[in-house]
Amino acid sequence: MPSATPRTTGLELVSAPSEDAKASRFRRRKKRAISAPIVAEVPGRAVFTLARFALFLTATAWIAYVIEQAIHVQGAGFSPRIVIETGVYVILVSLLSASAFSYLLARLGNFSRIREHRRVPRSAIDDYFDNVQPSVTVIIPSYREDERLIRQTLLSSALQEYSNLRVVLLVDDPPNSTDPLHRDLLEKARALPKAVQEQLDAPRHMFERALAAFEAENEQGHIASAKSLKRLANHYEDASEWFAREGLALEHVDHSDEFLAIEFFDRMAKDFHATAEALVFASSDRSANVSRHRVHQLYKRLVHTFKVELDSFERKQFASLSHEANKAMNLNSYVGLMGGRYSIVNSPGGRVLVPAGPRTPDLVVPDCDYVLTVDADSILLPEYCLRLVYFMEQQENADVAVVQTPYSAFRAVSSRIERIAGATTDIQQIVHQGMTRYNATFWVGANAVIRKIALNDLEEESSEDGFVIRRYIKDRTVIEDTESSIDLRARGWRLHNYPERLSYSATPVDFGSLVIQRQRWSNGGLVILPKLWKLLRNREPGVSRPGPAEMLLRTNYLASISWSSIGLLMLLFYPFEGELLSRFAVLTALPYFIAMSSDLKRVGYSRLDIFPVYGFNLLLLPVSLAGTIQSIVQGIGGQKIAFARTPKVQNRTVAPLMFVALPVLLIALSARTLTHDIDTKSYIHGSFAFTNLIMTVYACAAFVGARAMIADVFINIRAFVYRPAAARPAPVQGQHWASVLYVGSSIPEEVARNTPIAVALAAFDHMPERRQPSRSDGLDHGLRAEPATAPSQFVARPARRDTA
Repeated sequence: MPSATPRTTGLELVSAPSEDAKASRFRRRKKRAISAPIVAEVPGRAVFTLARFALFLTATAWIAYVIEQAIHVQGAGFSPRIVIETGVYVILVSLLSASAFSYLLARLGNFSRIREHRRVPRSAIDDYFDNVQPSVTVIIPSYREDERLIRQTLLSSALQEYSNLRVVLLVDDPPNSTDPLHRDLLEKARALPKAVQEQLDAPRHMFERALAAFEAENEQGHIASAKSLKRLANHYEDASEWFAREGLALEHVDHSDEFLAIEFFDRMAKDFHATAEALVFASSDRSANVSRHRVHQLYKRLVHTFKVELDSFERKQFASLSHEANKAMNLNSYVGLMGGRYSIVNSPGGRVLVPAGPRTPDLVVPDCDYVLTVDADSILLPEYCLRLVYFMEQQENADVAVVQTPYSAFRAVSSRIERIAGATTDIQQIVHQGMTRYNATFWVGANAVIRKIALNDLEEESSEDGFVIRRYIKDRTVIEDTESSIDLRARGWRLHNYPERLSYSATPVDFGSLVIQRQRWSNGGLVILPKLWKLLRNREPGVSRPGPAEMLLRTNYLASISWSSIGLLMLLFYPFEGELLSRFAVLTALPYFIAMSSDLKRVGYSRLDIFPVYGFNLLLLPVSLAGTIQSIVQGIGGQKIAFARTPKVQNRTVAPLMFVALPVLLIALSARTLTHDIDTKSYIHGSFAFTNLIMTVYACAAFVGARAMIADVFINIRAFVYRPAAARPAPVQGQHWASVLYVGSSIPEEVARNTPIAVALAAFDHMPERRQPSRSDGLDHGLRAEPATAPSQFVARPARRDTA
């Protein structure tokens, strides 16, 4: 096939002496970082048959087990102790069987979706977006992230092949930190959007000029000339060379850099090069009639790839926005400002955002049709936004509120624990895809395209120090995306997982970081569960009740971590009668483990990785139990649980003492149980105890390491013994001046001192014109703010030290 002729453009970089070395190193990295295919291989008939048989075998074994135990109770003469123990044991086995059945059901649904999926041709997508260009705002919440990770996410988001795109980095770092390291991270994060914008502007301007030149051509007829095709081929070759150079120039620190270079930049370079070659071939083939309309679309693709508006926003710069230390409120603060024009007013309590009215605004936040949320350690493939927005725009999907491709794990990782944690993530990707088959989709918050009007449907307002705070994404629990999924379902919206692999995200690199992430994931499901059960009593028009499959999958998703953790401990350590653990109980779990082993092979791991995965789950058993206890406490007391962000650092994170000590205790108890089972000749239960013992020992050694565990114990004890004295805040003398001048001196001193309304009224006094009170009892800084004259509703909060 003929190839486009290399040419000199204005985008070349000066070749460095080490260019050949970089290319050689890139080829070596490429061999290690091959990811799973975007579109999964269609399973054969045998796979479907075995998947259905696994479901049948699990259900049959459970029924046989229940009958067997009923006969056992009857034969024992209905002794109260035997009846209670048997009932508890049957419930535990039933719950664990329900989890196994849910997994097998979801994977069958995933296979069906893979078989039915047909990838939409690129030309069909281009035809649609010729006439409709919905706006998309990508918002990336960031908190003290490494500059390199943020740049990766910004680049993959900004280079989406989409026409009407805006990317906003939501920097959540405290703005006035005195720590030099944190201050440096903040300054680098602030500078990144502008730096990436400048990086993309040069190719964008060149291709905009090329598009304008094509549109100004005087060619006649419907078919593009050979000369026009060759010219376009040269432009595509330019774009291919740009992506190839930028991929080679990327900093290489870990596997996420490799992934960005290979799966994004190299993929785009190959795609544009293949298009260039196809255009050259078409220009020399007289039977190849390429329309000028298609050529125009291909020119626009070049422009859309590089055309983006990048910006940043810091909610903690403004006293009128929530400063709650969680990702949900970082997102909510920005979403609540969308579509508004604001003036920035300085007050004794800090800067305040107020509606600009007729004045020239200090801040304009455009509204959009879709919001795309992306975590600061995620990478989207180039067509993520294009294909998912196209899906949302189809008439049959008008009731879909959220669409995403559940993220996969990066490959070529450096540690065992990161590899096995990534395996569990990739297995969950199968589960989430299958859940969509039964309308049981949950929003997994790392990345998703969200219909803006669906977010508006979730809007709730509350007053915080007199300001109206809007919530769209729930922050009651630390799994905010999960609770919002139920809220959307209760309002008649659907959620959808797109059956392709188009997004990837980082996995914690050490045990300490993983503990923080998985404890957050295991907390909150029990709190949300009552909301799900309310759907069964739903009478609202247009909102269907969940079917049996949906209820099973959703209930299992929310509660299985809790019942599996508690059930496993009880089965291992409580001295149940030996006959309760029969061959039928074992048979209920066997199809699950065989199926997961097969799925690990399907997504690029080894079948034998099922054993490290089992040990990995045992290692995290105390973490799951801690999350369960927190959920129960929150359900009783109603208080919020503090949001713990997963550290993204190169150095090892120290794990809490409890999560280091409890796996050792689990080993000791398993050894004691095994000894007892040998003495009592309970060999079936003994084999269960032996398996747990060996797998826990392996997990501690392989995923944490004896040296790291000892170090974590020592560091935790030292931190407990040697606690630095907390600095006492300086006492405030007298009333705040704003309280006296704007509220009065007659109110009690403890109320007047630093009172929010005082500093707010002082800020209002600085405004050039008066404003009407909004419809709420606080300052409404959102889309429906009205001009005002009376200051009585204008309330601010005093300055404070951020504790995030």
